[in-house]
Amino acid sequence: MESFATYIGTLMQSRSQAHIYHLQTTSFAQHKALQEYYEGIVGLIDGLVESYQGMHGILRGYKMAGTIKEDDNPTMYFEGLCKFIDALKPTLPQDSYLVNQYDEVSALIQSTKYKLKFLH
Repeated sequence: MESFATYIGTLMQSRSQAHIYHLQTTSFAQHKALQEYYEGIVGLIDGLVESYQGMHGILRGYKMAGTIKEDDNPTMYFEGLCKFIDALKPTLPQDSYLVNQYDEVSALIQSTKYKLKFLH
C-alpha cells in the first residue's frame, strides 16, 4: 500500500530530521525533547512495520515526504509533520492493532511538539 509506505518513510525521515535539529540546537530543552523523539520513534516504526507485514506482507516502495532541513525551527517542522500524518491516517490500513500504533506515533509527535513549544 503506497500511503503506508509514505507514512513509514516519512517517519523514518523524521527520525533523521530530529537528530539533525538535536545536534544543532543551543537549547538544552530542545536538545532533550528531540533526543526523546528520535530514540522513541525507531521502536514505534519497527513495531508498526512488523505488525503490518504480519497481515499484509513485506512492505516495499518506501517514500519520504519533504526533504531534510537545516533551519532553526523544529517546532514548525513538528507542526507540519503532525498535519501530514493526520491527513494521511484515513488512507492507511485500518486494522485495529495498526490504528492503536498510529495513535502511539501521534502521541509521541504531540508530546515532542509540546516540549518544543513550551519548555525552554
